[in-house]
Order: sequence, then structure tokens, then C-alpha cells
Amino acid sequence: MEPTISSLQQPIQSGFNAFSTAQEVIQGIDLTGKNVIITGGYAGIGLETTKALTSAGAHVIIPARDIEKAGKNLTGIQNFDLEKMDLMDPASIDAFAERFLSSGRSLDILINNAGIMWVPLRRDSRGFESQLATNYLGQFHLTAKLWPALKKANGARVISVSSYGHQMSPFNFEDPNFEKRDYDTLSGYGQSKTACNLFAVELDERGKKFNIRAYSLHPGSVYGTDLGREEPTELFKQLGTHDENGNIKPEVEARLKTLPQGAATTVWCAVSPQLNEIGGVYCENCDIAEIDRGQIEHRFDEPATIRGVQPYSIDKKNAEELWKLSEEMLGFRFDAK
Repeated sequence: MEPTISSLQQPIQSGFNAFSTAQEVIQGIDLTGKNVIITGGYAGIGLETTKALTSAGAHVIIPARDIEKAGKNLTGIQNFDLEKMDLMDPASIDAFAERFLSSGRSLDILINNAGIMWVPLRRDSRGFESQLATNYLGQFHLTAKLWPALKKANGARVISVSSYGHQMSPFNFEDPNFEKRDYDTLSGYGQSKTACNLFAVELDERGKKFNIRAYSLHPGSVYGTDLGREEPTELFKQLGTHDENGNIKPEVEARLKTLPQGAATTVWCAVSPQLNEIGGVYCENCDIAEIDRGQIEHRFDEPATIRGVQPYSIDKKNAEELWKLSEEMLGFRFDAK
């Protein structure tokens, strides 16, 4: 049966492309007086996102586990605040959100950027698998707690930095925490990113009456992030991106996005007026992504082919089911009203 998918999930010919940079996308946009929260906004594409949004006048709040490391990375950037928060610690999320809400500020843009990838099996204090806890459940929790500030903005956007990795696995509703099945790190990563996409679908549906729109995105295959730092080199060899000595192939590296290019789609989703009447979609290369129904040939050694969105990850029924399961797992209701 055909999944229930938004008719908006199709490219709109934005005028940008895979090589556009965050600074090109932000050109002409004035964010003076706007408040932005970016998880992981101190490293990789998150740092580039911070640079772009602060350059346009936004005030950026960056929650981080390691304040010292984050502070060093942010040297030279103006107009930001660093706050302590750990996405795998629910009490930490609550405390951060309460501090922000108590300030009385509105929240114009929430960018759920922080994530981990391809790690060994780890669980948080609740028994949740770490990739699911960090990449999705922590984001759901944070967004729920910040909801009053998002409503106050009257025009907020919530951005979930997802990944092409969602194609590695649909969401496993029967065993999301690998309690009954053998752990596979790629499946764990894939379902966490599928969850990000589904979250954007349902969040947008619930939020648009408050003028809150939601998006998920694939930043592209980006060189220079430390996301894959724990992954065995053998996996990269299997994907065809690295040689027998474990070094990335020069011809692959040359076709990867730079960090400023990797942050561009996040920034586009956050600020583009082209999305004023569109939400709940998965984006890539500074445009809305094409639905992948098997017509796209994917090769990991050819980064330009790593694109498209799987129907199961933007299916409205799956999104509704995941929302309910997330509330059950976290032990609170995200009423979004």
C-alpha cells in the first residue's frame, strides 16, 4: 500500500545547489533580534551554521556537553551563549529548557543538529540505545520542553539534521532499543535518522496552527566532520570510500562537500522565504528532496548519488505512531497545543 506522503515532497528549484555555501544561502537575510538554539553548534557543520546565523544578526544559544571544548571552537565568533546540556540526560535537557523559558524570550529557530554515528552498543540510564537517545529522543524531549517559546515567536522553525543514513533502516517499532535483536550500528543509526524525518512530519502537522514549521534534512557527504571517529575502518572500505590502508580515496575526497557547503541546507531550511508555506519535508542540496522509489542508483564512492528520501521515513501514519511511542518511552505527553 502506498504510504501517506505529503504532496509537497518534491524539488522546488530553489536556485541553490549541492555546492552552495551557508554564507551564500544567508545572503540578504536579516536575523537581528532573532533567538536561535543550535545543539552541537560548536563543531563541524553545526559550527558553520552558528557562523552563518550570527553573521546575519541572530543571537545563538549553544547547549554543549563539554563547555571548555565548545568555547575554544567558538573563539572569534560574536553574539552567542554557551549552556550546559547533555542530550542523553533528561534532567539536563529539562534544566536547560527551564533556564531558557524563565528568561521570557521567544525562540525563533531551533536546530537539532547534534548527533552521533556508527558507535558500539551503548545505553543511557534508561536503557535506550545511544544513537536513538542522542539523535532523536533527546531532540523530541528538547523540542517539547521549548514549545512555549517556539509558540511565542509566531513564525518559528524547527530543523532536524537527519541524514541519507535513514535509508539504512526504517524505524523498528517492535524493538527500537535492540533488546530482542542483535545490535547493528548502521541499523541503529538509520532508524534514528528515520525517526528525525518522521518527527518533522508530525511536528509540522501539529505546529502549523501556531505558525511553527518543521523540516528534516541531509547535509550531504561532508569532509572534515568527526562523526565517524569511532567507526572501524573496515566499514568504510566496504562502502568503497577508503583504500586498503584505510585512507579516504582522493577521488572520493575531492567530491565531498566542504563544511560551509555541508551547513548550507540547514541554513536554507532555517531562513529561506521559499519555505514560508511549506513544512514537514525532507531537504537536501538546499532544496526539497526527491522521493526515492528505487529510481536512484546509489554509490557511496560517488557522493552526488547519495540522495533521495525513502517513503517510509516521511509517511504520516508512521509519524503519528512514532510520536505516541516517543511519549511512552519518555514518560510525558508532548501536547503541542
